Amino acid sequence: MIRGILIAILGIAIVGTSYWGYKEHQEKDAVLLHAENNYQRAFHDLTYQVDQLHDQIGSTLAMNSKKTLSPALAEVWRTTSEAHNNVSQLPLTLMPFNKTEEFLANVGDFSYKTAVRDLDKEPLNKKEYSSLNKLYEKSKDIQNELRNVQHLIIDNNLRWMDVELALASGQKQSDNTIIDGFKTVENTANAFSDTDLGPAAMTNKVKEEKGYNHLKGDKITQAEAKKIAQKFAQDKNYNIKVAKSGRKTNKDVYSVSMQDPDQKSDIYMDITEKGGYPVYLIQNKKIKDEKISLNDATNRALQFLKKNGYDTDDLKMDESSQYDGVGVFSFVPVQDGVWLYPDSIRMKVALDDGEIVGFSAKDFLTSHRKRDLPKPKLTPEKAKASLNHNVKVQETRLALITNEDSQEVLCYEMLGTIENDTFRMFINANDGSEEKIEKMKSAEPIYKGL
Repeated sequence: MIRGILIAILGIAIVGTSYWGYKEHQEKDAVLLHAENNYQRAFHDLTYQVDQLHDQIGSTLAMNSKKTLSPALAEVWRTTSEAHNNVSQLPLTLMPFNKTEEFLANVGDFSYKTAVRDLDKEPLNKKEYSSLNKLYEKSKDIQNELRNVQHLIIDNNLRWMDVELALASGQKQSDNTIIDGFKTVENTANAFSDTDLGPAAMTNKVKEEKGYNHLKGDKITQAEAKKIAQKFAQDKNYNIKVAKSGRKTNKDVYSVSMQDPDQKSDIYMDITEKGGYPVYLIQNKKIKDEKISLNDATNRALQFLKKNGYDTDDLKMDESSQYDGVGVFSFVPVQDGVWLYPDSIRMKVALDDGEIVGFSAKDFLTSHRKRDLPKPKLTPEKAKASLNHNVKVQETRLALITNEDSQEVLCYEMLGTIENDTFRMFINANDGSEEKIEKMKSAEPIYKGL
C-alpha cells in the first residue's frame, strides 16, 4: 500500500517536473523569437532611416528660406533620433560602435540647433553649408556600408541572436559577418571628425506611437496568428514559431518566425492581437538574377494587397525604385482626389521570382480612416507663386501630410526640377506656406561585392 502511494507520488513529481521543464523551454523560445524579430526590425528600420537621412540632408542644400529650411532640419533631427533609437535596440553594446552613434548625435544636434534659431536674422553661413555638404557625403558612405551589411545578412541567412551570443561569449569579432560589417560602418563614421560641427547637447523627444485598439475584430489566439502568418506568407511549408509580445499595451502583437527547412530563407512578422492584422513582414533570402520588370513587380504587389483584403481601387502607387534585385514601392490611399500620406503602405518585391520580401502597414493600421477633408482656399496657380522661381513644376495634386506639430495639413503636392535634381514640394493649400520639400531618390547602386 505504502509502496503504491510512493510510486504515485513519484509519478506525479516526474510529470510535474517534465511539465515545468516544457513550459520553461517554451517561454525561453518565445523570448528568443521576440528578440530576434525585434533585432531584424530595428536593423531594417535603421537602414531605411539612414537612406532617409541622406535624402533629407540633400534637400536642405536646395533650400534658402526659413519657412522651408527650419522644418526640413527639424525633420533631419527627428530621423536621427529614430535611427539612434534603433541602434540602441541592436545587440551591439559589447562592441565599440560609439563613432556611429556620435555621428548620428552630431547630425541631430547640428540640425536641431540650426532649426530653432531665427534664420532670417542669422542665416546659414559658408562654414555651416560646408558642414551640411560633408554630412551629406558621409551619410552616403554610411548608407552604402549599411546596405552592404543588409545584403550580407540576407544573402547568408544570418541571425542577430548569433551576434549577441558571439559578443557575450567573447568570440573573436572577425568570426561573425555582421560584427565585421558593423566595424566597417564604425570606421566610416570615424572618418567624419566631430570638429566639423562643434559640440552641442540636446535631448531627443520621442513621438508617442498610436496603437491598434481601434482596429475591427476580436482578439486572436496564438494558433490563429499562426494560420494568418502562413496564409499571408503565401502558404509556404515553413517551420513556424509564434510568441506573444508580452507587453500589456495598446500595441500588443504576436511575433512570428518562419524558417525554411532547406535554409533558403527566413520570414519574420508581427501580427496585431486585436483583429489579426499583419503589421510587417521581412523575408531574408538570397536574390538571384532579375527576371521580372519593375512594372511586373508593381502588379504583383497590388495583387498581393488585393488578395489580403486591401481596396486596391483606392490605393495608388506613390513611389517605386529598385536596388540589389528588389523593387521598393509605396502605396497611398486616395480619398476624393486627395492622397493620404499618413496612411501609406510600403512593400518590397524580389525581381527574380516576384515574391514579397518586405511589407509594412503600420502607418495604415494606426492612421487610416474616412476623413472629413476641407476644401483648399488657394488655387494651384496661387500656391505655385510661393515656389523658388528656378523650379520647373511638372505635376500638381492635392495631398494630406503630417506637419512638424503632428497635425494633418491639406497641401498641394508639386513635383518639380532644379537642373538635374527632382524635388517634391508640399505647399499649404490654405495659406501658401511651404510645409515640406523632399529630394527624390536617384538610381540606386548595386550593393553586391562592395
